[in-house]
Amino acid sequence: MNYTDLMYAHLATVVPCFVIGTVLLIIKKGTDIHKNLGRIYMILMLITAGITLFMPAEVGPRMLNHFGWIHSFSFLTIYTVPTAYWAIKRGDVKSHKRKMILLYFGAILIAGGFTFTPGRFLYSVFF
Repeated sequence: MNYTDLMYAHLATVVPCFVIGTVLLIIKKGTDIHKNLGRIYMILMLITAGITLFMPAEVGPRMLNHFGWIHSFSFLTIYTVPTAYWAIKRGDVKSHKRKMILLYFGAILIAGGFTFTPGRFLYSVFF
């Protein structure tokens, strides 16, 4: 896949994550809808993080001639999703909650905010 295809695949998975993640923060926790949406959210987050690892950094410095600083959010996601899942499976609600909030704000809002900086695709779409 070329960069444009990867970018659209990333957008197709991360936009639903933004919506689902927002809903998950608002609705009552522990319900069947929360659990089902949470599973969908976690799967989509892993897919979107995986996609981004194939996208070379096009803005800013590169590490290993491929990864940029924004890729750190992909690695954060790949670590956080399974550990948050295991936390809730063992009944550690506090850890699960902390990890999921970190994931939403770090990988969705902060990383998403960086996509609106000059030189990036979404910047050119909106500004």
